[in-house]
Amino acid sequence: MKTTVIGTGYVGLVTGTCLAEAGNEVLCIDIDKTKVAKMQNGEVPIYEPHLETYFERNIKAGRLHFSTNIEEGVAHGEVIFLALPTPEDEDGSADLSYVLGVANQIGELMKDYKIVVSKSTVPVGTGERVKAVLKEKTDVPFDVVSNPEFLREGFAVEDFMKPDRVVVGVESERAKNAMEKLYATFVRSGNPIVFMDIKSAELTKYAANAFLATKITYMNEIANYCEKVGANVDDVRIGMGLDERIGKRFLFPGIGYGGSCFPKDVKALHKSGKDANHHFAILDSVINVNEQQKTVLFPKIAMHFKGDLKDKKIALWGLAFKPDTDDIREAPALYMIEKLLAVGATVTAFDPEAMDNVKAKLGDSISFATSMMAAVEGADALLICTEWHAFRNPNFEKLKSSLKSNVIFDGRNIYSPKEMEALGIDYYSIGR
Repeated sequence: MKTTVIGTGYVGLVTGTCLAEAGNEVLCIDIDKTKVAKMQNGEVPIYEPHLETYFERNIKAGRLHFSTNIEEGVAHGEVIFLALPTPEDEDGSADLSYVLGVANQIGELMKDYKIVVSKSTVPVGTGERVKAVLKEKTDVPFDVVSNPEFLREGFAVEDFMKPDRVVVGVESERAKNAMEKLYATFVRSGNPIVFMDIKSAELTKYAANAFLATKITYMNEIANYCEKVGANVDDVRIGMGLDERIGKRFLFPGIGYGGSCFPKDVKALHKSGKDANHHFAILDSVINVNEQQKTVLFPKIAMHFKGDLKDKKIALWGLAFKPDTDDIREAPALYMIEKLLAVGATVTAFDPEAMDNVKAKLGDSISFATSMMAAVEGADALLICTEWHAFRNPNFEKLKSSLKSNVIFDGRNIYSPKEMEALGIDYYSIGR
């Protein structure tokens, strides 16, 4: 099937590449000329495991193409995916200017039937707004569909190729049949394509992300309480997770959630509730607790150094908001860096993938190391903000000899407190 994907950010590029891998002829459109030129030359602009393999294979096979020409994109695809940014506005709502702006262009350029599919995370009612924009611009028949993505950064290709479910909001049999055909190859193992109305599909994405963010935040609250009463959050987490009604995933405490989805989506759902005169009291707490959690280790660092952090060198492992991505949006590491710099500490950071993005954001306000061990050389302490696999089993003897003082602040609980005690390391973690 001929498909067009407008927007080659994280979601758009994964969507386009995976649809091409399934045999579709895909044209990806983006306004960034430099980015498009790089992709046309076979350069992947983001880091995501396995994406590069599929990307190169489908360009070589002639199924994956890139252009800045939206007119070409509208003419090409029977199905047009909108994978556009919906950034957080000043009031917490989702900014729909990109989505509605492109819908306006599509309406002006349509010459035959199209299915316009919202892949972006959008508030309830966006489908109606897109439909209204299109109707103002064209008499050509069309359908609007909501098809929210459920891609985990670090596992996005796997999630698209083998989804646990595909959610599709439709209003016509023609659109339903086309979407069923498009996704059939991805659900051959029996996982469902769930068809529903457009508003319900739009809300499903927000509801799912807000629930997962709530689960993480609840566990962080339990971890903070564990520290006050002397309980071990690892034991509590295991005991809870064995209840199949709860499940063991998203129960790992740490220094808060970040990334492109959870912070933005929780705030957008909260704002949408306000607009509908509904108060999401639970989301109030989730937002507030997560903001505090991002820097929950800072008081421990300050206490360890007796309030004097001036000129202390802090080695920081992990800048991305989670492993297996270079995404630093709302990354807790950035909040910790801000706190440390404000009291006169210096920071030397290492991350396997995200350092270029942080350099672009922070410039020379911190230093960057060529390796994880280079970062700790001569440091007064090690701070861990992201649980990359490479950080889990370092040479501790080498680590101790590199550090000026044997102290680790672990924001992701990747080491055993007993092992750290046996090694003679002052070890601070979350809830233990």
